[in-house]
Amino acid sequence: MRVAVCPGSFDPVTNGHVDIIRRGAKIFDKVIVSVLVNSNKKPLFTIEERMALLREVTADLSNVEIDSFHGLLIDYMQRKEARVLLKGLRATSDFEYEMQMASINRHLNDEIETIFVMTNNKYSFLSSSIVKELASYQAPIAELVPPVVEQAIRLKMQENKS
Repeated sequence: MRVAVCPGSFDPVTNGHVDIIRRGAKIFDKVIVSVLVNSNKKPLFTIEERMALLREVTADLSNVEIDSFHGLLIDYMQRKEARVLLKGLRATSDFEYEMQMASINRHLNDEIETIFVMTNNKYSFLSSSIVKELASYQAPIAELVPPVVEQAIRLKMQENKS
């Protein structure tokens, strides 16, 4: 079975993320979308909330599993018996960072392959940080995130104001 892990913070999940996940689901037998637990960041959504949103937006994809991990990605992949990392690339700046990460992952475990998928051009500018910034100013984000995510962001922003 060809298993790929698509890791990220997904805070929040964007249409760009969903595009990469859907395209990966067509290529691999199983795609494990795994939310990184990073205690150094102050996320908008909890791990559980991000996982729930990912489950909702991928509910129609029977070969996609939602999970979370902390620690080294390579260790997580060994536990999941996955040999492929699925990563989306938006721009050259992404490539430089992701190439460095792919190289160190390969150094740690030479059985791991990183597959880069170029983002759809309409999402090439999109990041979770941009979505959060726009939402904080009540700017329109409907074309950037799935509807359920937009609703969750608006509710979270209201809660944070209180």
